[in-house]
Amino acid sequence: MNRRSVLTLAGASALGAGSLAAPALAQGAWQPERPIRVIVPFPPGGATDVWARLVSETMSEILRTSFVVESRSGAAGMIGAEAVARAPADGYTLLFTITSLVQSPVVLRQNPYDAVRDFTPIGQMGTTTLIFMSRAALGPRNLPEFITFAREQSRRGRGLNLGSWAAGSSAHVFALALNNQLNLGMTHVAYRGEAPMLSAYLGQEVDCGINSLTTMRPHIESGTMVPLAALGDARAGGLPQVPTFVEQGHDIGRGWSGFVGMLAPARLPERVHTRLAEAFRETMARPALQARLRQMDTDPIWLGPQDFGAAIERVRAKWIELTAGMDLQMG
Repeated sequence: MNRRSVLTLAGASALGAGSLAAPALAQGAWQPERPIRVIVPFPPGGATDVWARLVSETMSEILRTSFVVESRSGAAGMIGAEAVARAPADGYTLLFTITSLVQSPVVLRQNPYDAVRDFTPIGQMGTTTLIFMSRAALGPRNLPEFITFAREQSRRGRGLNLGSWAAGSSAHVFALALNNQLNLGMTHVAYRGEAPMLSAYLGQEVDCGINSLTTMRPHIESGTMVPLAALGDARAGGLPQVPTFVEQGHDIGRGWSGFVGMLAPARLPERVHTRLAEAFRETMARPALQARLRQMDTDPIWLGPQDFGAAIERVRAKWIELTAGMDLQMG
């Protein structure tokens, strides 16, 4: 466990900002009496950690209590998620996570929790486009050049290392699909989050992989990393010059979209659930926060508890379909 900073409230005046503040202060609304712990199931410094801190800072103002953002990484995000699933359902322990919540149990064939039954959805923060990229020092500047290079390296017995931020993640499954479909001969290496994976790039331990722009943009702009293809059906709004896999003739990630959001343990009392969801909704309604998210290459697409819960079920079903028949146990 790595306990990082404590996010404190900015003052009572901030509480009144926004048209959604009044309902949150209705008579009888739940008011936290001690700090709220937000568990991020990945190491500090990655995109999930950054998003959690940004959201928690505003929610601390609205709820008039401190938020403690805590990293509990391991087992492809399952250790932190399981900790929240087993925590008391009192509103003082929350989970801020990504699609790995539903992906890891499916791919790793472990069931420390049920992503639908064991959590209460608070809301979705948004989504982000993932980019397949490689170290600039390798030489290729586009996807066709990379494919030729990777095949040549494999023929010479010097196959590339393909990284992912967790075994069973989007980064793992879609990059491995590319590797297998195009016979690139790469070796998968799983890390415990995007921050360790970034260190591996900089240390030349890993050559390529799928990552979020939130984490990798500075290294793309500095020329250290080269973006090669976007995952999903649309190009990244912050990187429109990079075509999708599908546009480049490779059926990788068609129709895929993940999630970023907040959950609590199952059986959360209704008044606590209502207060937390209202505070998260008010947080996401603030123009300054939306602008900051867009600057971080994140699309602020709010979903309330019911819609977010339905999205989690849809994504899990899609993931089971996508990974059926794939051998993801190695590497």
